Amino acid sequence: MDERSAPKTTIGLDVGDKYTQLCVLDDAGEVAEEGRVRTTETALVGRFSAMAAARVVLEAGTHAAWMRRALLACGHEVLIADSYQMGKVYRGQDKSDRRDAETLARFGRTDPKMLHPVHQRSEPTLTDRAVLRSRGLLVRMRAQLIHHMRGLTKTFGARLPQCSAESFASHIRGRIPERLVPAFAPLLDTLALLTKQIRAYDRELERIAAEHYPETERLRAVNGVGLITAISFVLGIEDPHRFRKSRDVGAFLGLRPRQWQSGDREKELGTPRVGDRELRRVLVQSAHYILGPFGKDSDLRRFGERLKKRGGRRATVRAVVAVARKLAVLLHRLWVSPAPYDPLYLAHRTPATA
Repeated sequence: MDERSAPKTTIGLDVGDKYTQLCVLDDAGEVAEEGRVRTTETALVGRFSAMAAARVVLEAGTHAAWMRRALLACGHEVLIADSYQMGKVYRGQDKSDRRDAETLARFGRTDPKMLHPVHQRSEPTLTDRAVLRSRGLLVRMRAQLIHHMRGLTKTFGARLPQCSAESFASHIRGRIPERLVPAFAPLLDTLALLTKQIRAYDRELERIAAEHYPETERLRAVNGVGLITAISFVLGIEDPHRFRKSRDVGAFLGLRPRQWQSGDREKELGTPRVGDRELRRVLVQSAHYILGPFGKDSDLRRFGERLKKRGGRRATVRAVVAVARKLAVLLHRLWVSPAPYDPLYLAHRTPATA
């Protein structure tokens, strides 16, 4: 929004599960009103529909999506602040709901860029992501149960045979030490049910991808990128054209080292805790596959292997993160460009040295 046409009133909202604290700043930056409203759509619409158009600032969180939709319907401009970045602002000062609401309002009034505004996804995207995230929860539950059973078996001097998570329940049912059968039998039934439900989610995600996100088929041409990675990327980015360059996607997802520089001193730190954590996780998993024993020859694999050969204490970790970053850039490029995918594009362009 043009600053000349921006609302003169700014409202900061510190959102809680039951009540939301609000702070209203007038055009001079003075506190015109403070109060609170119940964190329900009926109460929020009732409170804000009668107010003149204002810039409303709240942090990203559980209630941000529906509150944004309700406030936009009331005619207000809405900014969603990055909660991680705002946490660094609050650190070191007295904290209260009133102070937090006022801080959000003052940042929104003077320099909205300091809020690090986040992109709020549409309701259809959030609905489809709910299916994806629910599947991810079941996968993590299954993995935790398997780790529990393997670890507990070792304490009795035995080991369970290696097999995939999908076949674990059926594969080891008759190979459990007899003394552990009472402890493991209910867990194996739970694992079998989890696997059945995960497969049902996979079928539903295949349907969602085919009907609503046909671009995922193009992304899956990359070795190491399956349905979950492709649909996670599309739902996580949502609008590829909000990035000016494909290279911006890697930094957006936090797949880059942080920089620290002061005077003549400069050092490289770990990756920042920003961006979509779930999407970052599946991209890292794909990077592990690309660099693993089943990964096919490609520019991505060759790039990662070069980094690993440099050695160092964290060479493999650095290579995986770097490949995940390049994979994010590649997937975005494939999404917005009609050019055919060539896994050895760079290798074909670079003449062989004698």
